[in-house]
Amino acid sequence: MGSEPSAGPFVSIVVTVRNEEAHLRPLLESLIVQEPPFEIVVVDGGSYDSTFSIAQEYARRYPERVRAIRRVTSRGEGRNVGVEAARGDLIAFIDGDCVASPAWLAALRRGLADSSVAAGKTVPIVASKFGELERVELYIAGSDVTYPSCNLGYQRALFQKLGGFDPRFVTAEDIDLNLRAVRTGVSIRYIPDAIVFHRPRATWPAFVRQAFWNGYGRKQLTEKQGSLWERYRIERLATDQHGYVALIRLGAAMAGYLARVLTGGGERLGTAASRDSARAGADRA
Repeated sequence: MGSEPSAGPFVSIVVTVRNEEAHLRPLLESLIVQEPPFEIVVVDGGSYDSTFSIAQEYARRYPERVRAIRRVTSRGEGRNVGVEAARGDLIAFIDGDCVASPAWLAALRRGLADSSVAAGKTVPIVASKFGELERVELYIAGSDVTYPSCNLGYQRALFQKLGGFDPRFVTAEDIDLNLRAVRTGVSIRYIPDAIVFHRPRATWPAFVRQAFWNGYGRKQLTEKQGSLWERYRIERLATDQHGYVALIRLGAAMAGYLARVLTGGGERLGTAASRDSARAGADRA
């Protein structure tokens, strides 16, 4: 790695994975060819397939480029573990079921040169009725905070200042992090050339489960940050999200939201004002 010409600041790519044996090789192959200098930190969340073995294989093949860590924890905390182990001042997040375009890291690096947070363009890797639906956008301080952590970059200094991802979230931990970032006065810079291809859910059960837990996570978000309903682009949702697939997603998400309302999951997150004290006692397992 030391013999390669430097094209810019060193970036640590953090990947959290669990049971991604079918997808991890294509992801790592797409990352190895990115513009240097960079490293790849793979955090396995307790896979029971060969995911961690594949990560270790790439760590042996590219010892100066890839590191593999195993830590059974939440998705958000897994990313925090990756950042703690990372060496770069710039952090790029991507998921285990994605593939990065060849210019992804170069574009994201440029975005992080003059912004503390940068988000790329995420598109389905294959045509799917499950991949055609728009995100349910949430605007805070003029920024869309719903850019997903499968294609997201942070300057390390800001990430650490914010305390990283809140490990208590089932989903929406990336929205929570972005929301906290923009409330410090930061704007999220959108970089359309930083392209990541993701795999939509392939079956109805998987699609419905994802929508359910997304709704659950949105309720966790309101517990922590207060009511956010007026911040959603309801008009755009009503006009752009149509068809039976969108309605099923909406129904599953509302079921998840109500499940959180009724059960609380054993722990209420509290408001943003009590964030620090609440996180101090959070179970990170």
